Amino acid sequence: MGAGVVRKSGGGSGRRRRGQAAAMSEINVTPFVDVMLVLLIIFMVAAPLLTVGVPIELPKTAASALPTEQEEPLTITLTADGRLLIQTSDVLAQDLIPKLTAIAAERTSNKVFLRADGAIPYQRVAEVMGALSAGGFNNIGLVTDTDGPSFNGNGG
Repeated sequence: MGAGVVRKSGGGSGRRRRGQAAAMSEINVTPFVDVMLVLLIIFMVAAPLLTVGVPIELPKTAASALPTEQEEPLTITLTADGRLLIQTSDVLAQDLIPKLTAIAAERTSNKVFLRADGAIPYQRVAEVMGALSAGGFNNIGLVTDTDGPSFNGNGG
């Protein structure tokens, strides 16, 4: 595969007969480069598919995005089917504050982002925000999409 044969022309030590071949000691790197390029393409295509998230339909607003931080934000998600998640892990409502307290003890930022599906009743969002506030998490940010209409104060 990687070794070839080189014919030696006349001259030299004279020990070889004419027409005998010596093994070529050079490595052919072309197949190696081909394999590496194929792997590079595979990883470039597969990398965006590895991001894991919880699919929810966020409400649309005209608010601008918050500045980015150094560590991954602590996110609580309310899905359309009523599930409550910390980051991507399901959690029961009664376990929310103890788990958040344990997680927050290892973090530098006390900010919590609340993502709620647009189909969730406001009552449920308010209950979660009240539980967060009662648990000592007062720095709460609501996550929305920025594609929506602006609020003009006239009911729409």
